[in-house]
Amino acid sequence: MSTFFDELKWRGFLDAVTNDDMPAFLDARRRTIYVGFDPTADSLHLGSLIPVMALAHAQRHGHRPVVLIGGGTGLIGDPSGKATERTLLTVEQTAANALAIRAQLSNFFDLSSTEKGMVVNNADWLVPLNLVEFLRDVGKHFSVNEMMKRDSVRTRLEERDQGITYTEFTYMLLQAYDFLHLYRHHDCEIQMGGSDQWGNILSGKELIRRMLGGQGEGITFPLLMTSSGKKFGKTEEGAVWLDAKRTSPYQMYQYWLQTADQDVVRYLKLFTFLPEDAITQLAETVSTRPELREAQRVLAAECTGVVHGKPAVQSVEGASRMLFGEGNAAPSADVLEVLSREIPVTVLTRTELEAPISLLDVLVRAKIADSKGSGRKLIAGGGLYLNNVRQTDERKALTSADLLWPDAALIRSGKKSYYLLLVR
Repeated sequence: MSTFFDELKWRGFLDAVTNDDMPAFLDARRRTIYVGFDPTADSLHLGSLIPVMALAHAQRHGHRPVVLIGGGTGLIGDPSGKATERTLLTVEQTAANALAIRAQLSNFFDLSSTEKGMVVNNADWLVPLNLVEFLRDVGKHFSVNEMMKRDSVRTRLEERDQGITYTEFTYMLLQAYDFLHLYRHHDCEIQMGGSDQWGNILSGKELIRRMLGGQGEGITFPLLMTSSGKKFGKTEEGAVWLDAKRTSPYQMYQYWLQTADQDVVRYLKLFTFLPEDAITQLAETVSTRPELREAQRVLAAECTGVVHGKPAVQSVEGASRMLFGEGNAAPSADVLEVLSREIPVTVLTRTELEAPISLLDVLVRAKIADSKGSGRKLIAGGGLYLNNVRQTDERKALTSADLLWPDAALIRSGKKSYYLLLVR
């Protein structure tokens, strides 16, 4: 079995390390490793999965993960990677977001005991701090000259219209203090984070050395972009969230399913727990039979399952088969539930169906067609499908005999417009 460092390396997690002997440092004994997440929203997004997965791999290799929720630093706002100041959240918003994110992150780790893993909130130690004591004991170890050289500060200073507030300027002191606190109270020796956190990690490492004479180290991950140059985890509609209320499991599944061939192997390494030999086999399929989209299907199932669980994946896959004509079996209640959240729904009574009701009336009722006349044109043009079967008779009446499923039918207009017909 590879070491944790080897795992990070072959999977593509490594951007920079604070110690050239990091492999030996990691292998010397079981380490406590932390990653911080500021609760700027009530959900994490797919971009957050990189540090989450890296920390999960750490636990799988025997190390102890500490998930830090930034209930305190979230009140300040990290200037790293930001061209303008974040909108400050209220104490109540930050606390509510922290609880929601804590619940999401708990799904990725074994937290059955503090020896196996921990979730902590830095509001517990930052909010009670005394300002004068903090400046006297911690602030004296920071050089303003060095702080101004940090990318997160220098970039903002060069933008005269924006600048940087004192509030944001002090953020690196608070994050450094987090590292010091975790080192002192939980024997945490390693901080991991995105490449934009490099300066903050170095500040924490140096503070531990100056105040405690200890050795803290850091690992950063590369900024992930798609092969087309877009920011990973973004769509035209916005971010892909881990919260099912913001981004449904079906929508997340479809996001992964649409991954470009140039990106899919890289994503399999970063966002799944599949072993190297399995990913190598999928990479071969991408190279020799890309039209099968097998790697994308595995990626979608694995990643959606990690976030939402295997039952959700089974329902999503069933819904996909229904929508794309890959199966005619009656869908389960869970599959119908997925479909009803993703496509427009029209409800007919059993009495209406037995009357019977004309197909044209259904098209108008479901707002598939503006009028019976436009419905006739749709049918005449070959653009209407019932349960993935093209309809050619504009005089057709819809009856229970037309339903392949006991209480539902799928109508498609054109290539991609789907509608669900439910009979109650």
